[in-house]
Amino acid sequence: MRGPVLLPALVLALIAFAGCKKTGGDEEQKEGIKKDGKERTSLQSCGDLPDYGGVKSLSAPEGASPASGDVLVRRLPAEPGTLNPVLATDVYEQDVNYYVMEGLLDMDLDTGELKPLLAKSWEVSEDKLTFTYHLRKDVTFHDGHKMTAEDFIYTLDRILDPKVDAPVLRSFFGDCESYKALDDYTVRVKWEKPYFKALSTVGSVPVLPKHILDDGTDFNRHPFGRNPVGTGPYKFVKWDTGQRILVERYDDYWGEAPNVDGVYFKIITEDEVALRVLKKGELDLYLELNPTQWVRQTTSKSFLEKFNKIRYDYPTYNYIGWNLRKPLFQDKRVRHALTMLLDRELIRKEVFKCQATVANGPFYHKGPYADPRIRPFPYDPEKARKLLAEAGWKDTDNDGTLDKDGKEFRFEMAFTSGVPTWEQMSNVYRQDLKKVGIDMEIRKMEWASFLEKVQDWKFDACCMGWGLVSNPDPYQLWHSSQADQKGSSNHVGFKNEKVDELIEKNRREFDRQKRIEYCRQIHRIIHEEQPYTFCVVRKHLTAADKRFHNIVPHNYRPVFDFNEWYVPEELQEHKSMPK
Repeated sequence: MRGPVLLPALVLALIAFAGCKKTGGDEEQKEGIKKDGKERTSLQSCGDLPDYGGVKSLSAPEGASPASGDVLVRRLPAEPGTLNPVLATDVYEQDVNYYVMEGLLDMDLDTGELKPLLAKSWEVSEDKLTFTYHLRKDVTFHDGHKMTAEDFIYTLDRILDPKVDAPVLRSFFGDCESYKALDDYTVRVKWEKPYFKALSTVGSVPVLPKHILDDGTDFNRHPFGRNPVGTGPYKFVKWDTGQRILVERYDDYWGEAPNVDGVYFKIITEDEVALRVLKKGELDLYLELNPTQWVRQTTSKSFLEKFNKIRYDYPTYNYIGWNLRKPLFQDKRVRHALTMLLDRELIRKEVFKCQATVANGPFYHKGPYADPRIRPFPYDPEKARKLLAEAGWKDTDNDGTLDKDGKEFRFEMAFTSGVPTWEQMSNVYRQDLKKVGIDMEIRKMEWASFLEKVQDWKFDACCMGWGLVSNPDPYQLWHSSQADQKGSSNHVGFKNEKVDELIEKNRREFDRQKRIEYCRQIHRIIHEEQPYTFCVVRKHLTAADKRFHNIVPHNYRPVFDFNEWYVPEELQEHKSMPK
């Protein structure tokens, strides 16, 4: 079954700190989160926790044959900025275009091995600088137009065009020397230097239809972003702003037809609203339940009779990013202090109900690239006070707020609205910062406005998350060259010569063990520098209608291959796509 290779970049994603809904007094006391500024005590132990009705996997019954039909109705937590995959930087676009767009290569979600998709085969030169891809001849776009090498060349042209708003993708092609079509179905790409991800970087690019986009319209504003046309198993149908996005099975798809007739994305930004819609039977899939929903709101007999709950590991982390362009955050001692003032262990237990692990750095803690010897900084307000004093921050006028050179220690924490966990965590954090004389203002924003603020560097601190790839290239996120690129993923402006050197060595290295050591060195430096306060790596908690079968989490993102899911004929509810 098809399981598309993700773009080589880390995916910019609001990995929501979705969690406890604030209910006031007694509930907050029960959670161990108090507003009165008194010392908090964690009330929950993370020993052998119950599964709360959840399982790890739901393989199809032995001997069962997948059936065709029905519609999957799923939540989209925020509206995509665009559905043009070259311009997009958020995970919500990928959620939709997973079904619609394709690249040359696919990835086995269990082994991570590359396999054919739009390219039926490929060759790599001995010096690993030349890559030749042989395209399928039976592929059509959803408007019936033949896909050829010309479309792929056009796609690369747009990615590498400095006028196109694609700094994230472009960062992976810095050493690409040339590319050309040898004939209608053969493409050759040459690199100036060896790059261990060259094959998959080219292979993961979603192929765009030149005949639609090359019409003289500004690529950055082309209507294609609202009406994408791809080669995937599903074709785009409609996008009603703020309400829904529909895709339906493409009858002339070149590959194996998917089981489900279509996918209906309901745009629901609030967690609690989404859960109510799910319980009413108007959603089939809630991909990311928050911990409170998992533990308290989805354990009734009636819920478990209707839905399956699946809990699985997912390579992500959440973080607070410090804008290093701001003088306030340029001293490493200040960043250490800010990390030590965030009680991550309490947050893990009380906000995330133990369905998370404290993050210790920029690589997935269960993967080989993270240094297992690194331990997260502890919650230590006294040491934080000392570090701040060493950095010159003292309350010289006895007004309760630290100051230095006539400026008070004040900053704004920005995050997206509709994510109660960020709000709850930020309220706790603000209390602890206040105790040592730091004034933090909380600013909640709609997703698109928040993302624009971050990409334009108009923030002090931001709460976000990254989804991680299995074979990391930290260039996009941590290389100094990206710190000066508006719209890049290095939005905090991190620069470090040693990290640059290690990243560049990592890119040239094909020996996995050596790459592991390079990444672990990068991990150690970033841990010491703390450009982020790394928060938690949380379990992903999913609820799906029981009529869907063969729900199997895989090892690599996107974890689920939705083309494997099916509904037995006797359980099917939707006989046609909604209009």
